Amino acid sequence: MNILNEFLHNSECSYLEDKTQTMDYKIINDCSADITQNYIERGYRRFGKMYFRPVCENCNECQSIKIDINNYKFSKSEKRVIKKAAEIEIYRQKPSLSQEHLDLFNSYHLFMHSKKGWDYQVTTAQHYFGSFVDAPGNFGYEVLYFHKDKLIAVDLIDILEDGISSIYFYYDPLYASFSLGKLSLLQEIILAKKENKKWIYLGYYVEECSSLNYKANYKPYVTLHGRPKMDTPYTWS
Repeated sequence: MNILNEFLHNSECSYLEDKTQTMDYKIINDCSADITQNYIERGYRRFGKMYFRPVCENCNECQSIKIDINNYKFSKSEKRVIKKAAEIEIYRQKPSLSQEHLDLFNSYHLFMHSKKGWDYQVTTAQHYFGSFVDAPGNFGYEVLYFHKDKLIAVDLIDILEDGISSIYFYYDPLYASFSLGKLSLLQEIILAKKENKKWIYLGYYVEECSSLNYKANYKPYVTLHGRPKMDTPYTWS
């Protein structure tokens, strides 16, 4: 592992209005799955070579959350979502980049800009590569969803020793009737059960953020206590 750069960055909060955020960033080259898991267990997220977590002094609204797979039971409505998607083909492979990826990514974000007011700018191939394709090691994957040979969704994940870290998901808004967001998470849970993983790491739960508070619907789950340093123990409960 080679830490190329470390820095703190202050900006407007990505999740809550009228708040600022301080993010701790580490750019790491050749990071192994074991070390990545140590970062994820301590509340970091990974985009490409960049590992980051919020370290805001006066706010603890961002809670790292993970689903308990051994005790997770699919509800009747979740089983219906899976059944409805029977005609969708799903493939897992190493992260890649194509014009199809970029078009789908930009279409999704334009839709979310209209629906939820997300900031929007056209994503370049360089930006996408740096965020989702670069430096996945032997543990980074993309899960591709196809409907009649058309790419309709992409789920970026890390498969770690004891769980799956859900990195980012985007989809074609024209196929929203398949409940693709729910479907992708349910497919992660199915994969985790199949490969005897204990957890789905879902990133941050923020109660007052409509884009993140859905995560509390997937029970049982635990959350991380505080912001443990890399050389200190951590506790989830």
